[in-house]
Amino acid sequence: MKKKENNYAFIDSQNLNLSIRSQGWILDYRKFRRYLEDKYSITKAYLFLGYVPQYQDLYTSLQEDGYILIFKPTLKLPDGKVKGNVDAELVLHAMVEYPKYDKALIVTNDGDFYCLVDYLIKQDKLLKLIIPNRKAFSSLFRKLMAHIVFLDNMRDKLGFIKGKHK
Repeated sequence: MKKKENNYAFIDSQNLNLSIRSQGWILDYRKFRRYLEDKYSITKAYLFLGYVPQYQDLYTSLQEDGYILIFKPTLKLPDGKVKGNVDAELVLHAMVEYPKYDKALIVTNDGDFYCLVDYLIKQDKLLKLIIPNRKAFSSLFRKLMAHIVFLDNMRDKLGFIKGKHK
């Protein structure tokens, strides 16, 4: 009998959210978590995000949907925007958890993660690289197409419909 896979997801949440929204739709995180579990046997889904106190209800909802939230303190920039760069935290957690998972699934289109993705491929530990937008991702990833899944064609399956969760 085949052993159930124990795969972990490491998700750059700002990158995922902004990339999906730039395409004119909103990701339903509950559906996305179920998709990760059903399609990729994701047992733990780490969501990396900057902490903003007024979004506590959102954080609670994400935890209820099965995500493990890893927060980065945020900085308020002079232009009023909030910045919470999670790159180092995502890479660190992927390596700290490395012995515990069979394969890692990385969700980002940010080339800053190329070294992590490349290392995981060389160790046969990369399950997939999920890129939210096929029209806007780092050219560093173009040579890794065999490992990439795009989300831009999954609006019907993973899009948020106000007042409705399946």
